[in-house]
Amino acid sequence: MKAAVIGAGNMGGSTARGLAAKGVFRPSDITVTAKHSSSLEKFEGLGICTSLDNCKAVEDAEIVVIAVKPWLVREVVEEILPVLKKKATRPVVISMAAGVKSEDMKQWLGGVAELVYVIPNIAIEYGESVTFITPVDASQATVDVVNGIFSKLGSAFIVDEKHLGAGTALASCGIAYALRYVRAAAEGGVELGMKADVAAQIVAQTVKGAAVLMQETGCHPEGLIDKVTTPGGITIKGLNAMEEAGFTNAVIQGLKASK
Repeated sequence: MKAAVIGAGNMGGSTARGLAAKGVFRPSDITVTAKHSSSLEKFEGLGICTSLDNCKAVEDAEIVVIAVKPWLVREVVEEILPVLKKKATRPVVISMAAGVKSEDMKQWLGGVAELVYVIPNIAIEYGESVTFITPVDASQATVDVVNGIFSKLGSAFIVDEKHLGAGTALASCGIAYALRYVRAAAEGGVELGMKADVAAQIVAQTVKGAAVLMQETGCHPEGLIDKVTTPGGITIKGLNAMEEAGFTNAVIQGLKASK
């Protein structure tokens, strides 16, 4: 199976590198496109095929990933549509542009391809993405294939379109929110006397450990928090101080603002 990734930016590039690094596709079976050759040099070093021609890139591809900015999606679809029409079997078009309505995509494609929305986050490059899959005009067999691909690159969830916004806030924007906590905690570590780079490493590993604890035990976060907060101890004092400063409400309000 061959894949074309149209768009070598943060999301398209991360997806292509993740597909290759995790062995989901052979690098030689992936083609990445961009408008400028300078954007493609880093992919060539990984054995991934590159092209400045979108139409040529999709000629042999069974799966076409459209990972350009939302305002460029229609232009790309109209450009590659003649090539898609010539294919003996309907290819799979994966749109990573959550801001483009599914009815518009269906109209532009005119039924010549199966359509699935896939919204990962940039951790996909390292096989640690949270990816949301929304079938739009696709068979169950195709949805299973797409789910199988992205499940190898982290955790994949099949959701309806109305929940894509919430998913994006939690997982795609959520990467930034988690990193903002890491930055804040590292700065706090500096104030407590740690060197900046050491503090950042400590906080990053602590966040990773907390995530693994949740995933491995299946416990609710509050249950794990209770294991750390001894009565009258320093942890509960710190948690209460954070809540007094509006920690939980700030997180919720940030998520609601980004939906």
